[in-house]
Formats: sequence, C-alpha cells, structure tokens
Amino acid sequence: MQRVSTVLTVLNLGILAFILSQKAGSVLADSPPTVLRGQRLEIVDSKGRLRASIQVIPEGPARRADGSLAEQTGKIYPEAVVLRLIRPDGRPSVKIATTQQGSGIDLSGGIDPT
Repeated sequence: MQRVSTVLTVLNLGILAFILSQKAGSVLADSPPTVLRGQRLEIVDSKGRLRASIQVIPEGPARRADGSLAEQTGKIYPEAVVLRLIRPDGRPSVKIATTQQGSGIDLSGGIDPT
C-alpha cells in the first residue's frame, strides 16, 4: 500500500510540474505583437500627466477636451485622426490632424503661445 501511494505521489508531482511548465511558457512574451489595435492611444509621464495622444475623432459638432460641445453653430465636422504632443503644463505643442477634406499641422512655440 505504501508503494502504491509513493508511485501515485511521484506521478502527481510529475503531472503538476508538466502543467506548471506549460502555464509559465504561455505567460512569457516570446515575440512582440505584430499589430496593436485600439481607438485611442495615450502616453503619460511618470507623474501620470498626459504627454501624447493619437485618437480618431468621430464626425459631429466641435467638442472640447472634456467632451462637451464647443459651440452651437450647427456645423458638422468630418471624422479626423489627430496626433497631439503635449507639454508638461498640459498645452499641446504639436498637433497633426487629417480628415477626408485635408490635413494640417500646428507647431506652437515656447512660453509665448503666439
């Protein structure tokens, strides 16, 4: 009886080692993903402040950063893809945007926003 229990214990330990080795292998990242998909990408600094973003802005009226309507003119803006690089004080310094109607780039400078 003791021999059977010893064999079963060794067999169980072998199965456990095999299962754990399979789980550890699947957790490791062997290669980088080929595609990163999402609707928005935000990069923050070590203090948690937003420093860069890429996003698709849907067609519709102009909106502020908080999502509220910027103006009530009734003008509908086309869908846009926007890249923003943001200074530590929270102001965007580089803004690149493209829509079906065209593209634009805004490079804001230094302390004086003009």
